[in-house]
Amino acid sequence: MSSTESRRTALDALHRSLGATMTDFAGWDMPLRYGSERDEHNAVRTKAGLFDLSHMGEITVTGPQAAELLNFALVGNIASVGVGRARYTMICQADGGILDDLIVYRLADTEYMVVANASNAQVVLDALTERAAGFDAEVRDDRDAYALIAVQGPQAPGILVSLTDADLDGLKYYAGLPGTVAKVPALIARTGYTGEDGFELFVKPEHAVELWQALTKAGEGVGLVPCGLSCRDTLRLEAGMPLYGHELSTSLTPFDAGLGRVVKFEKEGDFVGRAALREAAEHANHEPPRVLVGLIAEGRRVPRAGYAVVAGGEVIGEVTSGAPSPTLGKPIAMAYVDPAHATPGTKGVAVDIRGSHEPYEVVALPFYKRQK
Repeated sequence: MSSTESRRTALDALHRSLGATMTDFAGWDMPLRYGSERDEHNAVRTKAGLFDLSHMGEITVTGPQAAELLNFALVGNIASVGVGRARYTMICQADGGILDDLIVYRLADTEYMVVANASNAQVVLDALTERAAGFDAEVRDDRDAYALIAVQGPQAPGILVSLTDADLDGLKYYAGLPGTVAKVPALIARTGYTGEDGFELFVKPEHAVELWQALTKAGEGVGLVPCGLSCRDTLRLEAGMPLYGHELSTSLTPFDAGLGRVVKFEKEGDFVGRAALREAAEHANHEPPRVLVGLIAEGRRVPRAGYAVVAGGEVIGEVTSGAPSPTLGKPIAMAYVDPAHATPGTKGVAVDIRGSHEPYEVVALPFYKRQK
């Protein structure tokens, strides 16, 4: 898709007025950074950051059999999610390969909102629509119905509490409740993708600018800064959170990705991929596939996705994501490696960076965990 055809969010003019460096991301023109990505990253870790996430794909599923449809279409037990709660889950192919990882919110008894990654939104919409055949439920493309603004970081609750009467204290992690923020009607969610506390605000596109401005004003005294996709990537990498197209793909099952816990075989009825995933689960028990690990550089050279992980001259894995870590002060990576080299502290592991074998320490994920 050329940049002339990129979709623009409701906040596009505002980003440009703030001097954002824009980039094409999954067919959307999105802010990559406003100034220094390191400063934006550190603001989220220590104060607060404001993100435009309007490129995410919202799909509404409604009707008497909405829960049954989602239980059939996805690997999780969606019927057991309480109203006002959310669940991290996946949608898989019949062969068990991951089509996308998702967050599903139960908004009402027979109403759910499925949030897909921007790059997979159409694929997920098509799969859900196809899988809805025979269910008394409707799948609706609501991508144009929402703008999505996130405020993340230790100061996020304080910033938001000054703008809403909603019970933020009562809003648990992985929950969502309707309320108003700066007099704008919003679904207020608390999921996050940065390793910090924070909130996601789903609003009508026409309210996005006034909400962004109100949040900016409320955060003035506590160090809130606008943040682009670049620091979002380093934040999620430090927090050990997978990114579709890197740690997750159609060639991997949830068990390959170390996320087998999202597959709920005990739920009632069949679901797409059940047989293949049962086989993958049993295989993983006997002969674990490559394991997702963290790698911390001993030197300064930054690993990138696709670089080989080596030990004793042999290729033992592949980097899926790599970047300099502002919090650790060293380059870090996530990589799939063979089980023999997956134990934290394993010696002799290196990344092949343009022909040079750079030494790396194998560590457990995540690299960073916030102090509660």
